[in-house]
Amino acid sequence: MSAVILDRIGKRFTGTGAAETVFDGFSLRVEPGELVAVVGASGTGKTTLLHLVAGLEKPDTGTVSVNSADRLGMVFQQPRLLDWVPVRKNVELAVEAAGLPTGGVDEILDAVGLLEYAGKFPSVLSGGQRQRVAVARAFAVQPALMLLDEPFSALDEITGRRLRLLLQDLWLQRPLTGLLVTHNPAEAALLADRVVVLSGRPAVLSQEYTVDLPRPRSPEDPALFDVHRRIVADLV
Repeated sequence: MSAVILDRIGKRFTGTGAAETVFDGFSLRVEPGELVAVVGASGTGKTTLLHLVAGLEKPDTGTVSVNSADRLGMVFQQPRLLDWVPVRKNVELAVEAAGLPTGGVDEILDAVGLLEYAGKFPSVLSGGQRQRVAVARAFAVQPALMLLDEPFSALDEITGRRLRLLLQDLWLQRPLTGLLVTHNPAEAALLADRVVVLSGRPAVLSQEYTVDLPRPRSPEDPALFDVHRRIVADLV
């Protein structure tokens, strides 16, 4: 059975002006163990799609099916840390909320290179370090499904590159099912098993690519650049 099923969903938002239809009869499946990247121009509903899967939004029509027994991890565009508690406690609070023992927190902080900062407050960390805490927090709850909402878009290119490679390493160590929303075609090609392109309003799945390349992958791989080039052509 698919890990995530969006079946003919419809979603409209009503503000002070006319109602905006984001999805109308949209369908998508994510298979167990698969990392699917969703790319598209601003306003095509990428983040709304992720929020529907996370249960933060409800579809107006159609159904969203996620195994209720699967624990969910999520990395947002911003780290969303509690600045008044240390790094370790930020991660421990998420683990405790998931009903898990906190004994493995230092291990995941070590995996993201932040064990020496475990007792520091987030306010003294760089943007890249704060986002690494957010990644550690998401993995620490031992999720079966990981949702990533443009997790590196606020970072400079060098820091973003480092964190993409870190995420790839963590994924190899702890295989998951995942849904990644990104504006970055190169990021999608590097990380995903499958890339889907959204276009229009209401959004349609206009193109789909399978990235059948072994991991770990290098950002300099010409085969990845070829996927990147084709995605960009779809978006222009």
